[in-house]
Amino acid sequence: MERIKTGIPGLDEILGGGVPQGTNVLIVGGTGTGKTIFCSQFLYKGVEDYNQNGIFVTLEERAEDLRREMMKFGWDFAKYEKENRLAIIDGTSAKLRKRAVKEKYSLIGMDIDALIIEINRISKEINAKRVVIDSIPSLGLNLDSEKEVRRSIYRLSALLLEIGVTSFVTTETLDGGFSRYGVEEFVSRGVIKMDIVERENKFVRTIYVRKMRETDFAMEKYPFGIESDGIKIYTRGEVF
Repeated sequence: MERIKTGIPGLDEILGGGVPQGTNVLIVGGTGTGKTIFCSQFLYKGVEDYNQNGIFVTLEERAEDLRREMMKFGWDFAKYEKENRLAIIDGTSAKLRKRAVKEKYSLIGMDIDALIIEINRISKEINAKRVVIDSIPSLGLNLDSEKEVRRSIYRLSALLLEIGVTSFVTTETLDGGFSRYGVEEFVSRGVIKMDIVERENKFVRTIYVRKMRETDFAMEKYPFGIESDGIKIYTRGEVF
């Protein structure tokens, strides 16, 4: 089994060397836990450090906002977009503005079939090895029932495995449960949970690997910080 380095300090150590190549990993967490930063780091470092091109599907914020927010970590998405090493599929701007957007890749509405076709097409166009989809609940907004949502999630998961990319897909927790639709964790080959907990009158971000097929992993909760250059997981009791 081949592994890929995530570019997130501490995570590869937890996973015994990295994420199994070609797997799909669900990133679960509530609002403010750092899911988008976590996935952006995985994608950007893949291009910058490991020569693995990537696709970011943004369904919750505009592509222009994503680029601006990630620049505070020194991650220049636009640079690699110009070099055709990174692509952002904007599934939000048209919905917000109700008009065409000036993005190279965009979706009109949240049609799951259109999204699947676009991911497949662009992955071949730029030879993508990594894909991020942020996030699953946004896909469910235009679907009539949870049954349709579950079916769409399964189809999307199957496609990501079929085209052979390593993917991170985010979803929100709901009412203390593990995932919003109760199916995401079952169709994913890996699950990583991000959380914010209160310890001694302060709030601490934590992360743990709940599931990862094809590899051993440390099933412990670790604190992590969001620093000036991205996320760092503290696996050796560092103070932060």
